[in-house]
Amino acid sequence: MNEFILIIPILTVLTASIVLMLLSMYDKFSTKNFITVASIFLIIALGFSIGTFTEIYSVKIYSDIFNNALIFDSFSNFFSILLIFGTLLTLLIGEHYFLHRKYFKGEFFTILMFALFGMILLANANELITAFIALEIASFSVYVMVGYNSDDSKRVEAIFKYLVLGSFIGAFYLLGSVLIYGATQTTNLTEIAVYISNHSGNDLTLVYIGMTLILFTFLFKIAAFPFQSWVLDVYRGAPMIITAYMAATFKIAIFSFFLRVFLQDISNVIDFWDSIMYVLVILTLVFGTWLAVSQKIVKRMLAASSIVHTGYLLLAFLALGQNIEAAYATMFYLIAYLLSALGAFGLISHIISETSVRVTFEDFKGLSKERPFLAAMMTIFLLSLAGIPSTIGFIGKFHVFTEAISAGFASLAVLAIIATIVSVYYYFRLIAMMYFYPANASCESQGFNDKRVSTYVIAFIGVLTILGGIGSAIVFFIPVINIDSIISIAQMTVQSLFIK
Repeated sequence: MNEFILIIPILTVLTASIVLMLLSMYDKFSTKNFITVASIFLIIALGFSIGTFTEIYSVKIYSDIFNNALIFDSFSNFFSILLIFGTLLTLLIGEHYFLHRKYFKGEFFTILMFALFGMILLANANELITAFIALEIASFSVYVMVGYNSDDSKRVEAIFKYLVLGSFIGAFYLLGSVLIYGATQTTNLTEIAVYISNHSGNDLTLVYIGMTLILFTFLFKIAAFPFQSWVLDVYRGAPMIITAYMAATFKIAIFSFFLRVFLQDISNVIDFWDSIMYVLVILTLVFGTWLAVSQKIVKRMLAASSIVHTGYLLLAFLALGQNIEAAYATMFYLIAYLLSALGAFGLISHIISETSVRVTFEDFKGLSKERPFLAAMMTIFLLSLAGIPSTIGFIGKFHVFTEAISAGFASLAVLAIIATIVSVYYYFRLIAMMYFYPANASCESQGFNDKRVSTYVIAFIGVLTILGGIGSAIVFFIPVINIDSIISIAQMTVQSLFIK
């Protein structure tokens, strides 16, 4: 396969960043122009990514130039498609929101593209320092987007908290990399894997300590216990559509790198962290559930529930050491959460694009009477987040729990099921507010424009959420990707990690 074709998607995203940056120097371009240009570049990048997704491959492109720091395989391509698709959906679902917030200038879309560039680079990283640089490119872009519009005091607080904590945890990653380099004399993941397979005992002490420090970074970025304290305030302060981006797409980028490391490079010693991960799964599920139940603001409830979903993903991660099938479950769950979370957060941003009064559960009373379509779509996304059958969220949870039980973690799977049952309370509470209460007159908005790109994108995500839950059981005559196809694709991409 031509090596240049493989890097076209990431080059396209980088080119988009530069073009948007240059265009942002001229005032004559409107926000809609920037959305259009960014979308075109993303569609091109998505097309090239899908076009090369036809066979299993693993290529360390231009090794003389990049010194094997980057690897392009079916695994990274799978995540690149998800990241580009997630960014495109974020852009389109937030169209209404962007156009009604004057502070979203061209620079914002430049930063969004740079964030995507960093995330794709992270998915292709085959070296610890390269991964750190990619992670920081993506993270700093997200920091800026969180604090966009500094006139809002909540956003200033959010960016300050996120930036300080994120920089602090980044030091743990660097320290871990230094210790691993001290032991192995390399930061290349392939060479580290060889070192681990050929050594044991005290020779691996520094590797264990270094990997534990890097694990802290992973736990912070995905908001697992005890590093979840920033989530509620940062999600609450960030622009709604950026919250959606952080909760769904950015989290996928983090998992893309660490899933590679766990599966390919440290699989021989992964059992070392089992007891730590076991406790973290329990505390993440319990603490996240408690936070979600106690929230009165919808945005904070969704933020807290994202911690619970992190607990489900950690459970699948824990099962990886015993059962590689858990990798497929993790990848399927990431797709399910991408659609459900992006749909829920994005839909709220669409609703509040012309008004900012819908904040608490009380504010959503009677939405089904005022906006029946939007209420129906929100119900689909909440049902999927709760794991109700006929939605993609149910299939995702089913795979995670099944693989966890197969790996011998039945008690944790039971705890996760209990957390799922409790989640029905806080998700259905919002549904009840929309359908079983009279409309809140103080929140009604006149002249709401439903015929927007955002509305159609919401409907598209809603269809995917249902289609991912029922597969081809009902629409068997339509040639679409069904549940088994997604699992098969996940299996194929994981196999590319082991091509020698």
